[in-house]
Amino acid sequence: MKNNFEFSFTVLPEHLDALQHVNNVVYVQWMQDAASKHWGSLVSEELNEKILWVARRHEIDYLSQSFLNDELIMKTWIGNHTAVTSERHYEIVRKNDNRKIITAKSVWVLLDKKTFKPRRIDDEVLNVFK
Repeated sequence: MKNNFEFSFTVLPEHLDALQHVNNVVYVQWMQDAASKHWGSLVSEELNEKILWVARRHEIDYLSQSFLNDELIMKTWIGNHTAVTSERHYEIVRKNDNRKIITAKSVWVLLDKKTFKPRRIDDEVLNVFK
C-alpha cells in the first residue's frame, strides 16, 4: 500500500509560543497539512472533485519539544477504517538527533462534496492507497 508518506520542514518563528518552543496547536496544523499533502499526492482529480475528508478527532502525545530552526520530519500513514471513517497516524522526529517529538492519530470522516453527508469508503477510495 502507498499509505506511508513523509516530508521535512524547518521550525519558523511563527510556530513558537511564549515559551519559545512550538505551540501545541501548530502540531495539529502540521498534521492536517500532512494528511492533505499525502492525499493530494495520490488521488485523481476526478475522485478529488467528488469527496472530501473532515477531521472528527485528534489525539496527540507530546514526547519532546521542538524549537526555532529545528529540522523536523513528518511521517504519516493510514490505519484502520470503518464504513465512513479512516484512521491516520503521525510521527514527528527531529532530524539531527532522531528524537521523537510527537506521535498522534486522527480519525477522518469521508464526505460527499455535493451533499456534505458521510460517504462510504468504497474500493474507489481504498484503491488510492494501493
